This record gives sequence, structure tokens and C-alpha cells, in this order.
Amino acid sequence: MDARLNYLASPAAGKAVKYLMAAGKAMQELPLPAATQELVALRVSQINGCAVCIDMHTKEAAAAGESAVRLNLVAAWREATVFTEAERAALEFAEEGTRVADAGSGVSDEVWAYAAKHYDEEQLTALAMLVSFMNAANRLNIIARQPAGDYEAGQFQQAH
Repeated sequence: MDARLNYLASPAAGKAVKYLMAAGKAMQELPLPAATQELVALRVSQINGCAVCIDMHTKEAAAAGESAVRLNLVAAWREATVFTEAERAALEFAEEGTRVADAGSGVSDEVWAYAAKHYDEEQLTALAMLVSFMNAANRLNIIARQPAGDYEAGQFQQAH
């Protein structure tokens, strides 16, 4: 499978993508546990069907020590017993923040309150930023039909 376009090749679009990638690098500094960030990024990417991001975040999480069991159960986190209450709150937040058209109102008051039990205001802001960023990155990759499978852990950090 080949990508439809190379969005870095266009001077105008390439500049915008470089800013988006810089934002992605900044996401790594958010005040959320690294494992939570990878689980959220993976879940958002699963919902959106972004293969290249699923590939990237699965491999990054594994390289950081995340277990195969937890990675395999992210798609079915509601029925899985391997996630903490805080992780469950973040995953639910991520789902509602991604499925805004389905929910009709974005993140519900109930889901927000559940997340607020586990995360302070700075962390909630970080969670909202991460979900928003991942949705943007997913959509760009899906539109361009970026192929997946060749990503190596650490590649994003090295490239940016």
C-alpha cells in the first residue's frame, strides 16, 4: 500500500505538518503517566481506524514495558480487569472525546466527573489536549492513507 500523498513534500502543508509533529513531541511532556498517554493514543487510534498510529503507539508502549495482555485488551477495556480506575477513566474520556458525533455533546458530565476523581485540572487539560491531538493526527494519516507496519519504537523521537 502506498500513501496517497506525501504531505511533507508540499511547502505550505509540510510546514503545517512540521508544527503538528512538534505538537506531538510536546504531548510526551504532558503531566499524565506515560502508560496512560500510550493507552489513550492507542484507543483513539483504534476507534478512528488509523493503522499507522495503532502501529506506532502499540510499539512505543511495548518498548516502554507495557504488557502484551494490556495492549491486546485496550479495544475491550470495559470488560478487562487489567486497567486501573484512573486508566479506565482516561479511556472512557478518550472514547467520548473521539466519538463526539455519536454522543452529540462530546465528553459527558458523568465521564468528566469520573476523570476528575483521578486527575487534577492540569492533567484533565493534558488529557483533552492528547485526545484532540490524536484525533487530528489520525485524520491526517487516514486521509493520506499512510501505510502501517514499518514503524520502529523510538522512531518518532529520533525524527523530530
